[in-house]
Amino acid sequence: MNKLVLIAGGSTLVYACLAFLMGVLPGIELSKTPPGPGVVPLTALQAAGREVYVANGCSYCHTQQVRPLPQDKIFGRPSAPGDFAYQTPALLGSGRTGPDLTNVGVRQPSAVWQYIHLYNPRAVVPESIMPAFDWMFKVVDQAPPGVTAVPLPKAFAPARGVVVPDHQAEALVAYLLSLKQPALAGTGSIESGTSMHGMIGTTPAGTSPAANGAHTAPNAPATDSASATNDYDAAKGKALFTANCAACHQANGEGLRGAFPSLRGNAAVNDADATAHIRAVLHGLQGASVGGVIYSSPMPGFGDMLSDADIANIINYERSSWGNHGTLVTAQRVAAERRKGK
Repeated sequence: MNKLVLIAGGSTLVYACLAFLMGVLPGIELSKTPPGPGVVPLTALQAAGREVYVANGCSYCHTQQVRPLPQDKIFGRPSAPGDFAYQTPALLGSGRTGPDLTNVGVRQPSAVWQYIHLYNPRAVVPESIMPAFDWMFKVVDQAPPGVTAVPLPKAFAPARGVVVPDHQAEALVAYLLSLKQPALAGTGSIESGTSMHGMIGTTPAGTSPAANGAHTAPNAPATDSASATNDYDAAKGKALFTANCAACHQANGEGLRGAFPSLRGNAAVNDADATAHIRAVLHGLQGASVGGVIYSSPMPGFGDMLSDADIANIINYERSSWGNHGTLVTAQRVAAERRKGK
């Protein structure tokens, strides 16, 4: 009996010592890590959303860690200890059935998009395998005062009434929008423009577009229709649009009235002067009036993610699709607008 007690006690002591050395001490040390630049505590609503995120197993399919590997550059710079100072325990995750969410608040800053995607992911990303969280919403005859109904595509909208988010949905979306990766000195950070479900044609973080042939000589001509026509790669333009733009503007370019403007017959897309179109894709847009409707949802800029050639291909695809007839642009024209800054 004494031998059994000795064996059990000894093994328990060894286990306790290992747990202390491998779990407790590192935890104490990591808790002293100061927050990184720009890292702030969660608000009460965001903290509640984090609990919803945990309770619904979001970390089973989504990570919140960017590894220092080439395939992770599309998600941002490598994660640093200071990024998680106010989120303990860190929801790093290990499975990536869906994209990493480290920087999703910058990559997809539209709360409207997030609500639609949460209600039914197929409404914005047809190929998505993410389950619908429609039980976090209510179908009511009319949206209550101060509450905006979720503008769903007709195929996903209820036959009667409108859809409004409940507190869980509001908190979860607030948490997702809080996930923003601040830039660190000496590192690149993906600022925006990568589709949550498509990563085609992106420029690796930490690599300037110029390094990938993005920029051209400072004195390059602003416009050259013949060159634009010759340089335009329709297949690549479509692929880039599908990866980066279709989730909001839809594959048919019709967008979603009240949420994301249509590109079909869009005045800026068809204007002979492509300046407004180029600047919108480079720097993003918010609060614009399109067809008499003001769109408050922010459109992220793609200037930090895509090369001038890629942006030109996206713009040219939009200008030559769905009956549009806008003048095509060159990468040099995009570079000229990029140099002007925001």
